[in-house]
This record gives sequence, structure tokens and C-alpha cells, in this order.
Amino acid sequence: MYSAIGDYKNAAILILIGMMLDSMDGRIARMLQVESDLGKELDSLADIVTFGVAPAMMAYYSYFSRFGIAGMAIAGLFPLFGAYRLARFNINAVKSSLHYFTGVPITAGGGVLTLLTLFHGKMPHDILPIAFFVICFLMVSKVKIPSLKEIPLPKYGIIITAFLGYAIYIVFRKEHHRFPYFIYVAIPLYISFIGYQLVRSKKKSKRK
Repeated sequence: MYSAIGDYKNAAILILIGMMLDSMDGRIARMLQVESDLGKELDSLADIVTFGVAPAMMAYYSYFSRFGIAGMAIAGLFPLFGAYRLARFNINAVKSSLHYFTGVPITAGGGVLTLLTLFHGKMPHDILPIAFFVICFLMVSKVKIPSLKEIPLPKYGIIITAFLGYAIYIVFRKEHHRFPYFIYVAIPLYISFIGYQLVRSKKKSKRK
């Protein structure tokens, strides 16, 4: 909805909050011992919407809308390729390695597309469409992407926290009244989660 009204800053912030939550949900489910097949399926559906549909909407309204129906079809490729990537991952989850992903995960692809769309006006005009098609290809490719699963910190933690700090500065300087205030909950929650993971990893290392 933010994308539809041209408010790409808030749209990007909400997608990045989704990345924060995506890095937490699996760990929290394991901590609370509430993992289930239903939860895994819901997680995949949420990933398609948050990192497939939402970034594609940003790209469509900011760039591809000028091409009419063709632009709609092009923008629709991103969630389509992302859904294929997720489906392939789900059926091969048992065989997947901790050291690498096969193809770019939709979370990373959606995050990159979001940032490129957000800063589209400050970059050469052709970078966004080129990156769009490259990311689509990489998601369904069999390229080996290094995994961060063995790192004790939540995925994307440092990058997202730094970006959100920058986003707060920009938005509060120019558009305070349009800022999604629930980020006041999201950021402290995520920083606390990172701190908890650090303490937990230190305790595990001492036991060993």
C-alpha cells in the first residue's frame, strides 16, 4: 500500500522489518519447542509475500508501471521466480547443506531489490531493471551461495540494524509525520534478540 502511494521509504522499512522477523522466527520456534510442518508452510507463504510480492510492487510502481501491461507482467516475474525457489528449497531441505544455498534465497533477493528501488533515483537509470532480471535468474539458478547458518548472530542482523538506523535519521529529518512508529518496537526487540544470541553462544562455547 505504501508503494501504491509512492511512499517507498516506508515500504522499504516494512520489508526490512520483515527480514528482521524472518531471521528470528525459526530460532524462536525452536526455543519454544513449537516447530511444526504447518509453521514451515506459513513461513514460506509469508516469505513469498514479504520478499516477493512487496519488493515487486515497489519495483513496479517506481519503474515498470511506465510500460503498462508489459510492466505488470515483468514485475510479476519476481514473486513467481521466488516462489519456485522456495518450493525447490522446501522439497530439498533434507539434502541442503549448512555451508551454502542453491540459488539466491528469496529473502536476500527481495532485500537487495528493495534497497535498489529505494535508492533508484540516486543511481544510473538502467541499474534497477538489470538487477531485477539478474536477481530473478539467480534465485532459480543452481549457483552456490555461501550460507550464514553456522554464524551465531541472526542473519542480516548487522546490515539491517545499520540500515534502519540510517532510515530513522533520514525519515525523522524530513518526513517525521509519515514514519511507521511501530519500528520503535521492532528495533529494540531485534537488538535484544541479537544480544540474547550472543550470550547464548558464549554459554555454549564455555560448556564445550
